[in-house]
This record gives sequence, structure tokens and C-alpha cells, in this order.
Amino acid sequence: MAQKGVQLDHEILSCSICLDLLKDPVTTTCGHSYCMKCIKGFWDGEDEKKTHSCPQCRQSFTPRPVLLKNTMLAALEEELKKTGPPAAPADLCYAGAEDVACDVCTGRKLRACKSCLVCLTSYCDKHLQPHYESAVFKEHKLVEPSKKLQENICSHHDEVKKLFCRTDQQSICYICSVDEHKGHDTVSAAAERTERQRELQGSRLNIQLRIQDGEKEVKLLQQEVQAVNGSADKAVEDSEKTFTELIRLVEKRSSDVKQQLRSQQEREVSRVRELQEKLEQEIRELKRRDAELKLLSHTEDHNQFLLSYPSLPAPLSEATHSSSINIRPLSYFEDLTAALSAVRDKLQDALREEWTNVSPTEVDVLLPAAEPTTRAGFLQYSQEITLDPNTAFTLLVLSEGSRKATRMEQQSYSSHPDRFTAWSQVLSRESLTGRCYWEVERRGGGVYVAVAYKNIIRAGGGTECGFGYNDKSWSLVCDLNSYSFLYNSIKTPVSGPRSSRVGVYLDHRAGVLSFYSVSETMTLLHRVQTTFTQQLHAGVMLCNVGDTAEFCKLK
Repeated sequence: MAQKGVQLDHEILSCSICLDLLKDPVTTTCGHSYCMKCIKGFWDGEDEKKTHSCPQCRQSFTPRPVLLKNTMLAALEEELKKTGPPAAPADLCYAGAEDVACDVCTGRKLRACKSCLVCLTSYCDKHLQPHYESAVFKEHKLVEPSKKLQENICSHHDEVKKLFCRTDQQSICYICSVDEHKGHDTVSAAAERTERQRELQGSRLNIQLRIQDGEKEVKLLQQEVQAVNGSADKAVEDSEKTFTELIRLVEKRSSDVKQQLRSQQEREVSRVRELQEKLEQEIRELKRRDAELKLLSHTEDHNQFLLSYPSLPAPLSEATHSSSINIRPLSYFEDLTAALSAVRDKLQDALREEWTNVSPTEVDVLLPAAEPTTRAGFLQYSQEITLDPNTAFTLLVLSEGSRKATRMEQQSYSSHPDRFTAWSQVLSRESLTGRCYWEVERRGGGVYVAVAYKNIIRAGGGTECGFGYNDKSWSLVCDLNSYSFLYNSIKTPVSGPRSSRVGVYLDHRAGVLSFYSVSETMTLLHRVQTTFTQQLHAGVMLCNVGDTAEFCKLK
């Protein structure tokens, strides 16, 4: 308990400026005590203001008080000195190079914990206590420690900058507002802060929205990566199964052919050996007959010869085996070998011609491919287009393998839910995704070359059905002497060289749709940059009797 009392005395008898034991203690009229040297130094710094205050409670004194030594505190100080030097507080945090130092501390300064925007002073925990304890400081604004407090003081008038000049976009003091900023648009710093804070909140909101959009796009890209990986894994698995089946099929065919060859070999060998045995038996018989005739020919007795001659076997008929023997050296299975060679050649040709359809297509994950600049570049994306008769208006005739449409005066079709009932137009069978290119050869003065979503309305004569008159279709209108582009009933004039052939390039993923005039060169007529949400179909509309549109063969 005694030790605790000594510690308490040390705290009571410490100077709030130097935080050390009081030396030559003096007491101000407000009741706070300081070292004589510390308070004089503090007030020397306030001489320019002509007003002096207590460092703890900020009570002002005018004129500067005359300080006298407090004999009671001096006696207590001497008594405490006999107990030995006070221990340094364990929780003192001295200010480093990067810290904001307490403006009140003398000697080695402590780290400030708050800065006051009214006092324009930074305080450590101990020197900040009056701001919490005294009602005088109730309206003072405490903020995190700042090294820039002096920037709140006008360098010309040594006054706090409490106003903001919107004309010059800078903080000013009151004297500035009636001096060099007179007549300017000025408001209080608080009002300008409120306005800027509102703008800042708006900016933050926009940034947060952009962050949300970016995060959504990142998630979409992640999902797309997963989809690409999943699709690729499945394609690899399916391709392995397909090639395994092909290999098994070839192996089975090889086994079947081998078995057939061996069976045919056995049949041929059996046939030849049978003929061989017959021939050998006939040879033996002929040799026996020849021996008998030889023996008879050597008989010297004429009567015996004539007597024996009738008993000889009848003459052998001409051999019949020679016609049944068909000798084909090294050529028994040439026909089969030739047939297999023909199958091999056809398979190689099929693989060579169709491999582009089997090979995996390029997958665009981040950036779409650049649009080609030459017709040869476009042709690598050529798409064969045929027209769907179930969608054709009743006055349109399809020909050339359903690649050509002609407007007639009279034509009849059976009813079909996919048919356009009032607009003279037709859609393609093929759906269009990825990158595609096709060309349309046209004749007449009212041909619309278009693309549309499959769910475009078919029944009726409203704008929701016509190519280019709604948000589900895009159309290049080809008149006799001019072009125009039509989307959602908005027509845009298009300039470009006249040509009977129109090229259309679609990059579904990138949202690019381009129309070209095709002659010896290709000239861009109009390009659309949008987002396609469904698969597209090519289409044409023919307005006048005799108008034609033919989708060209490009391969």
C-alpha cells in the first residue's frame, strides 16, 4: 500500500507538459500546476496571440499571469526525491519519425492519439484528458492524429480556414472572403464538404456498381472456363469412344475378312486337290493301259495277238478334266485385295475432306477474332444457306435446291405454324452461331437481306413480324439505286457502291453483324455492334413481283 501511495504521489506531482516530476512548481489561477520552466516556455509561444491559456483546461488569462513558486508542492517534491527517481510509465509511447507527436509535450514527445481541429493541436492521451473532462472543449472536433493541421491556417491572415471559395476551388479564411476573394462564390467549409461528400458517395456508388458488374463478368468468365473445360473433357471422352468404336469396327472387319479369306482358301485348296486326285487316278489308269498295250504289241504270235486284241478295254474317251482346271498363279485373291484398297482410298478421302467438320472448332473465351479484311478471309467462314419452305410466304417460290426465292403473283402453300402469313419473307433452315459468312445475289428493287431470331412473330401484318421493323431482326434494304439499314423500325441511310451481290458476316459471340457490297472488291456498307441473345437465322424479304434473292454457293 505504501508503494502504491508513492506511485500516486508521483502521478499527482508530475508536470502535464514535460510529464516529469515538478521542478520549481507553480500553480495557475485555474488550479493546475506546472514546472516554472515548462509553463513559461509554453506561454512564450503564445505571446504573439496576446492571450495566454492553461495547457490543460484552456482557460485564458489576460494579461499574462505572474507565477510564484508553490512552496507546498516544492516540499512534497523534495520528499519524493528521497524515495528515488520515479519509474518511467510502462505505457508511454514516444513519437517516432512516422508518428504525429503531441504538441504539448516538452522534451521527448509522446505519440499523439488525437488532433483537435479547433485548437489545431495534437494531443497524447494525457494532454487530451481536458477535452473529455471540461465543458469548454465540448464543441471541439477531435480527429485522428494529423500532421497537416497547419494547412488549416491561412498563411496570409493567420486565421482558421472555415470557408471555401468555389470560384477558385480553395479553402480560405473569413478575411480572405472580404479581401482577395471578395465577390466570389463562397460557402462554409462544412457546406462544401457536405456537397463534396454527396458527390463522393455518388462516385463510390458508381464504383461499387462497376465492381459488382466486374465481379459478375468474372463469375461469367469463370463459368465459361468451367463450361469450356467440361465441354472439352466431354468431347475428348466422346472422341475416344468414337475412335475406339472405329478401331473395333476396323478390327472386326479385318477379322471377318481374314476369316473369309481363310474359308475361301480352304475351298480353293479342296477344289484343286480334288481335281489333282482325279487327274492322278486317270494318269495311273492310262499308265496301266499303256503297259498292257505295250505288252500286246510285243507278242510275236499273230494268232495270239488277234485273239487277245478284242479283250482289251475300249479306247479311252478324250480326257474331260482339262476344261475344269483353271490355273490362276498368284491371282486368287487379287479382286479382294483391290476392293480393300478401294475402301482404304475412300476412307482416306472421307477423312481428308470431312476432317474440318470433325476437328474441334476454335473456342473464344476472352477476345473475339478480328473481322477479316479480304474476301478470301471471309470465305473461310462461309456458311451454306438453304431456305425453309415451311416459313415461306405464300407468294414466294423456292428453287435451286431451296437456295433461291422468287416473288410470284400466285402461289399456294399448305398452312404451317412457322409460315409468315402477311410479310413476303422467308427464313433459313440453318441456325447461325459462331462466325458465319454468306452472300446473296439479288434482282429487283425491293429486296431485304436480313437476319432474325427464330422466335420472331409469323402470323399477322404487324411490325413485330417484318424484317427490320422490330428488335428481333436486322435488315439491309436494297432498293434500285440506294441502300438503307433497318432495325426496330428505325431506318438509317447507307452509302456504298451498287452491286447485285451482298455479303453478310456474322460473329454471334462478339455481337458483330456486317453487310458488304461484293464486286471485284468488298466495301463495308453497315456494321452492327450489339449483343445477340439467341441463335439467328438468315432471311430475305421480296417486295415486288419478279424480285429474286439467291444464297450463293461459296465452296
